[in-house]
Amino acid sequence: MRNILRALIVDDHPVMVKATMAILEQIEGIEVIGNAGNGNLCLEFVELHQPDIVFLDYHLPDQFGSAVAKQIKERYPKTHIIIFTGIDVADMYNHFLEIGVSGIISKESSENVVRNMVYCIIEGYTAIPISVYRHMRLVGSDSPHEIMLSNDEVQIMSLLVRGATHEQIANEIYVSKRSVDNYLKKIYEKMDVKSKAQAIEKFVQSKYYT
Repeated sequence: MRNILRALIVDDHPVMVKATMAILEQIEGIEVIGNAGNGNLCLEFVELHQPDIVFLDYHLPDQFGSAVAKQIKERYPKTHIIIFTGIDVADMYNHFLEIGVSGIISKESSENVVRNMVYCIIEGYTAIPISVYRHMRLVGSDSPHEIMLSNDEVQIMSLLVRGATHEQIANEIYVSKRSVDNYLKKIYEKMDVKSKAQAIEKFVQSKYYT
């Protein structure tokens, strides 16, 4: 007889929580034991109930899902974590692997994809999109090139992490909004990213983030 795996859903959108719960409750061997709307509540729940699987939204109101996942895996390394995301995280896949997540899945995935992911994890495997798999083959095992940022660029990224808009950053460092846009374009090129979310993720992992 297969053991029952207890699942926690972490998402701040009630509709998404309800939809995910409806899918999981149809899977034999899975019991949904709760949900949390942010990272802190998730960590508190995990501490109290130690679920077997955590379905974790990447964008949470108080912190990134990757940061929450890292804390969970450090305390409970056997806990399976499935990252739910609405953005392309191919550039961050190695980081997720280093943390030890068991799977990454798009919020736009069909019910069948979600179920198949869970079935794979139950059997000790995972599932990834072919497009991501092909990207991973191109990623070398060498240490990543160290990102070098100027003091101004570090200040801009620090403000961006705290949620400042481009206009607020411009006012803070006494430059025009266009200058901020140009700064960020250069920063994205240095970091080899295409979006603000990816830039923030890389910045918080860098030596500049304190």
